[in-house]
Amino acid sequence: MYYRRKIILVLLQMFDGSLARMEFQKYLFLLTTLQDKAAFDFVPYKYGCFSFQSYEDIVIMAKQGILQENDRDSNTIRINSSKKDSVDYISVLKSYDKYALYSLKERFGKFSKNDLIKYVYKTYPFYAINSKIVNEHLTESEIEAVVRSRPISNSTCVFTIGYEGKSIDYYLKQLIMNDIRLLCDIRSNPISRKCGFSKNQLSKFVSNVKINYIHYPELGIDSSMRKSHTTQNDYNALFRTYSESILPSHTRTLNDIYCHTIKYKRVALTCFENDYQLCHRKIVAKELINRYELNIVNL
Repeated sequence: MYYRRKIILVLLQMFDGSLARMEFQKYLFLLTTLQDKAAFDFVPYKYGCFSFQSYEDIVIMAKQGILQENDRDSNTIRINSSKKDSVDYISVLKSYDKYALYSLKERFGKFSKNDLIKYVYKTYPFYAINSKIVNEHLTESEIEAVVRSRPISNSTCVFTIGYEGKSIDYYLKQLIMNDIRLLCDIRSNPISRKCGFSKNQLSKFVSNVKINYIHYPELGIDSSMRKSHTTQNDYNALFRTYSESILPSHTRTLNDIYCHTIKYKRVALTCFENDYQLCHRKIVAKELINRYELNIVNL
């Protein structure tokens, strides 16, 4: 079992085996602020801080019979997750995570739901920027602090970003922090085993955080062309072929990206590799610079 899932189970154990869905997300978020290394990343979502990865983990553990999901209340999106097995997972946690969990329970364990929401929104206003219920919990001046915490930039720029080694939540937070308004997926085959990065999931998740999505499969490189590549020289040869033989036939697509950049101002090109030097998005970015003199930033 993944270590992060044990964190979820212990958190539930410490609250008598179950938590309402909204409260679970708030407690899990506060726990990560106490950990030496956060077990989960979070994004500002409809009801404040939310981890898509933790939600995926709960769904998987429910299918495995470890957790029991109760019916949802559509108005509050509450879900009770009750631990079904008898394993004491706290015994296998690292000492600093045990301390963080006990500290969380001691400090926040008696908070009501409203107290919990208000505390998180006031202390971490960035995570309330997309909340549908912020007006119910904060004063006018506190809401102004939330508004000020929203990253906004009017400069025109194209970003590039890879998702290798990142959770979907960390990835989405990077987009939000840089005020990305359109994500251009330039993978030829946008399928991934990682939570959130297959085309249908990714387009849905970015839409949920108010970012547009478009897929340009014609700009991708077929995976068969990469199979034997291990060195930088291998990739340099591949990228020369891509630059000289593949990209020139997609002038219309490049112009489309340019037009989107003029419209949205903040556009990101995405692919898998974390290292910009090992990804064809650097060739696409270079071409956009040469053709349209756009500013490029690699995340």
